[in-house]
Amino acid sequence: MTDSAGLTLDRISVRFGGLVALEGVSLHVAPGRTVGVIGPNGAGKTTLFNVVCGFVTPTSGSLALDGRPLRPRPHRLARLGISRTLQGVGLFSGLTVLENVLVAARGGRERAMAALTRSGVDRYAGDLPGRLPYAVRKRVALARALVSEPRLLLLDEPAGGLGAGEIDELRELIGGLSCSVLLVEHHMDLVMAVCDEILVLDFGRPVAHGTPAEIRTDEAVADAYLGAAA
Repeated sequence: MTDSAGLTLDRISVRFGGLVALEGVSLHVAPGRTVGVIGPNGAGKTTLFNVVCGFVTPTSGSLALDGRPLRPRPHRLARLGISRTLQGVGLFSGLTVLENVLVAARGGRERAMAALTRSGVDRYAGDLPGRLPYAVRKRVALARALVSEPRLLLLDEPAGGLGAGEIDELRELIGGLSCSVLLVEHHMDLVMAVCDEILVLDFGRPVAHGTPAEIRTDEAVADAYLGAAA
């Protein structure tokens, strides 16, 4: 698996004492592809993200980037071309919207403004995040993740707290990205619309992996996770 371009996770397992958080999870995120990870709360989705970001070291298994062994560290992600959003927004309340994006911008103000424009929030550049609607703050957080022009973008529940119209806008934004995307999300309509393939986790174990059409027609997955969306 490690001879392919992009990010590869090979039989990743994570144990915290007697708790199995992940077991035997394999996944490949090829260049330009969007891969979704779904499952109920406690399925191991965030742990998987934390493994990729270097916050959690696997008990067993390996990671590779472009076929080379990867041992990620949080402070080295940007130089690897990896960026991540959080489940919340994680913005600095004392900085303006532009300043929040500048924190991650290597190209300075011009690149920061371009990222804000791309995310549709450039008109808020001089505002403080705490005064803005939640949906706008989510877009600012996305702009901050995009400003470094990552090769791989990790999106951790980007639709959380958004309304239907805002999720539609997010779908268009994600669909227009040229980088690879690893998406954890509970909104199945969004996952089905933007992902090329989907991994389903349950209690840390992979139970299904395939295209949206294959996942949608998997009876066990539909009964457990998709409900009416199936």
